[in-house]
Amino acid sequence: MQELTVAALAWLAGLAVLHQCARLPAPGEVALLAGLLAVGFALRRRWWGLAVGIAALAFAQGALRAEWRLASELHPAWEGRDLVLTGRIDSLPVAITGQGGVPGWRFEFAVESVGPTGTALPPEVPPRLMLLSYASPGMADRPPGAGERWRLTARLKRAHGLANPGGFDAELWLFEQGLRASGVVRSGERLAAAPAGHLDAARQRLRAAIQAEVADPGMAGVLAALSLGDQNAITHADWALLRDTGVAHVFSISGLHVTMFAWLASAVAGALWRRSGRLCLAWPAPTAARWAGVLAALGYALFSGWGVPAQRTVLMLAGVAGLQSLGLRWPWPLVLLAAAVVVTAVDPWALVQPGFWLSFGAVALLMAAGERRAEGWRARLQAALRTQAVATVGLAPLSLVCFAQLSAVGLLANLVAIPVISFLITPLALLGGLAPPLWALAAWITQGLMAWLQLLVALPGAVWWLPAAPPWAQALALLGAGLVVLRLPWRLRLVGLALLVPLLWPAVPRPPPGEFELLAADVGQGNAVLVRTAGRTLLFDTGPAYSPGADAGERVLLPLLRRLGVRQLDLLMLSHRDTDHVGGAATLMQALPVAELRSSLAPDHPLQRPPAAARRCEAGQGWVWDGVRFELLHPRPQDFDAGLKPNDLSCVLRITAASGRRALLLGDLEAGQERALVQREAELRADVMLVPHHGSKTSSSEPLLAAVQPSVALVQAAYRSRFGHPAPAVLARYQAAGIAVVESATCGAWRWQSDVPPAAGQCERERRPRYWQDRRSTSAAMPMGPAPEIATPDADAWPAY
Repeated sequence: MQELTVAALAWLAGLAVLHQCARLPAPGEVALLAGLLAVGFALRRRWWGLAVGIAALAFAQGALRAEWRLASELHPAWEGRDLVLTGRIDSLPVAITGQGGVPGWRFEFAVESVGPTGTALPPEVPPRLMLLSYASPGMADRPPGAGERWRLTARLKRAHGLANPGGFDAELWLFEQGLRASGVVRSGERLAAAPAGHLDAARQRLRAAIQAEVADPGMAGVLAALSLGDQNAITHADWALLRDTGVAHVFSISGLHVTMFAWLASAVAGALWRRSGRLCLAWPAPTAARWAGVLAALGYALFSGWGVPAQRTVLMLAGVAGLQSLGLRWPWPLVLLAAAVVVTAVDPWALVQPGFWLSFGAVALLMAAGERRAEGWRARLQAALRTQAVATVGLAPLSLVCFAQLSAVGLLANLVAIPVISFLITPLALLGGLAPPLWALAAWITQGLMAWLQLLVALPGAVWWLPAAPPWAQALALLGAGLVVLRLPWRLRLVGLALLVPLLWPAVPRPPPGEFELLAADVGQGNAVLVRTAGRTLLFDTGPAYSPGADAGERVLLPLLRRLGVRQLDLLMLSHRDTDHVGGAATLMQALPVAELRSSLAPDHPLQRPPAAARRCEAGQGWVWDGVRFELLHPRPQDFDAGLKPNDLSCVLRITAASGRRALLLGDLEAGQERALVQREAELRADVMLVPHHGSKTSSSEPLLAAVQPSVALVQAAYRSRFGHPAPAVLARYQAAGIAVVESATCGAWRWQSDVPPAAGQCERERRPRYWQDRRSTSAAMPMGPAPEIATPDADAWPAY
């Protein structure tokens, strides 16, 4: 038993080390791994030799599989070209909405050939793609169907996502799915229907039936998630509610659902098996029922999308059934470790999913807590309450580590949600495939549950957001949570409570008095720059709106601000009205207190409303925060009356530290107003400059560069911007002036503190490099139609267990 435990832990440790690497091993390092593997197995009778060998084996096989996956990425020369692709839709299509409310679909596509004549798949094109279709000719009249063969004309780009501290790693998500490129469909032609018995096609038909039977799209989405694992069917607003009340795990295909399905199948199979004496003589009824339950669980898990919680449950059920069939009795930690090894052997990247840790952590806590057999309804109720308390308290630190969020009403919410979802709504959703009217009943019950959750989330302090704690504090908190929930003496439990303190009250680093920190977020095509002093916070612009209901405020800035411990914006400055600068403002103003709003917006603009005190930004305004000087240089009062276009009304902010270092933020100012600013201001020099208008040809004039002479120029623009930002001619102008250019598309978020030279600023992609990241530099334009950066589904950002 000890050797098996050591081997399982070493396997997981080897994969964990691999996933922290900035690159995959070189040939010489592979030889070293082979040597460690040989030494480990030669000394396998010693626990440390066995651990070294197994860890080296896990690392090596994971690295080899990662190398194979990375080798299939899109060649740069094939980006931005119209390619004719023939293949099959390889996933359940997801309804999405693009900019301007354009409806569309997102789906995975398995490529069979490239070119009008069906040339064999070249090595420059990955075999699986993530594609978006927005009212494309040939696809607008009917939704794409899972399993169907299509000939599509699409423009592709490499797997690339935004990179921000605490942000969702879209590149990792695409890498885990084996999607090495994404793109937008220009036109399509359906070639063949899905083959008979295609699993995803059956799931899509069931989803369509639910949507036809249930009038409320939100309730239909919940039933689709519970019956066939389509978490993307749940609306964004409903996901936010489930997340804030701590019940999101119940609305996905969890281990409890799979176990319940297996138990029902086992009971039915056992009863039928006992009716045949011949079958009972051939195979004992309990054994047959046990394996029938495992097979039923496997089928349900496959039909529901084969997520990590379902994998873990099926493997644990199979492991327990196998041990019982062999007459063996393994302790529960070993069974759990064995399931984790098998899950990561099938999918090495499951280890970097929060759902993996939450799923296995929940089972481990409940098993370690050790429930006693309860007799009577009162004892059963007490046992159920204790089980829920153990799961809530024990998983709270892990939830904070993964999401920096904790629901204070989670216990109350789960007490109702778990039994209602598990024993009422989910069975009705599954039986609705046989009797569709049951879906209406399930939707009615779900509406009542949602109303209960709305009441809870409206309570004061329902959701806690905490800044990110250092790794040592996270490790102590996880240990402390285990001590609190286990059946241990109260002295040890009090020690566990003490270990939680560094996670719950982390020290938030701030710049020293007289200095400021500048963080240019990676928001795609738009501006968003966070400036912090020792005690104040200013946000200059809020990035773009990606689509209705999705913007940089929610996707990027709120997680970033919460990770940094920012609970209030002392000043929100919106340079001008363009949506790539104010797209996230409404979300931020609703989610965070904003003490003051300054902008060049018209008085009747929708954002000019309480509770923020609104004020027009004008040249000559200035203030001092914590020894740091802030000055507005543009626009002048007369510029508002001159009928200038919005770009030329951009607020221009200069920030000066006590050390003398400066930053200059210019919005979308264009060449004419740049020259006027140079003539008006005797001293414009700055160490860091936000490149005006994202590097457009109409800005970054030579007089401006000569006057400012920055050491670093920041370009906030989308990867392969469809506007051509930054323009090659503009980049050449900066290069000729000897100015270093930092592009958010290749750097990610850029962070700099004014007490060090700008060259010491850090790119997020360099601060936390990982082997799956795309760090290739590019500034070429890519026309992508109405779609913004590839939108990651909300459900994928939150775990299910």
